[in-house]
Amino acid sequence: MTGVPLTTRAAATPARRRLRGDRGTVAVELAIGVPMLVLVVLIAAAAFVMGRANLDVNAAAGAAARAASLARSATTATSAAVSAATANLADRCAGLTIDVDTGGFRRGGQVRVTVSCTVTTRGLTGIGLPGSTTFTATATSPIDVFRHIALDTASGTYPEDTDHA
Repeated sequence: MTGVPLTTRAAATPARRRLRGDRGTVAVELAIGVPMLVLVVLIAAAAFVMGRANLDVNAAAGAAARAASLARSATTATSAAVSAATANLADRCAGLTIDVDTGGFRRGGQVRVTVSCTVTTRGLTGIGLPGSTTFTATATSPIDVFRHIALDTASGTYPEDTDHA
């Protein structure tokens, strides 16, 4: 008889049996791998949304403090800060709170603005995130020493102890 020696046939047979037993493993790997990949993508998207919201709130607080420090009176400083923060966070917050501290509004003083923004994560609830997250940032901006500060109309005095010339 000519052909393959018996030892070679015997060695080839278990390999074929092993290959037959691997049938369907790709489907199992996909059934496990694809949901894991989707979960990783959702977590990355959530991290991006949360990171961007945090950066936006910090930028809005800085812009609001700067706008308030450029105002001529405490009253206009408050409205300038609210306008700046609202413009920077337009349509990004489900709830927006802006607190302007003008207690130090005088030459060489400072204005402090705290911005709180509630971001909705309902679009990312497939990964079990809470319905919303609140980000808060505080920024302080100095008022120029040589800046002209307007007369406080409520008390009829300048809001500073130094020379108002």
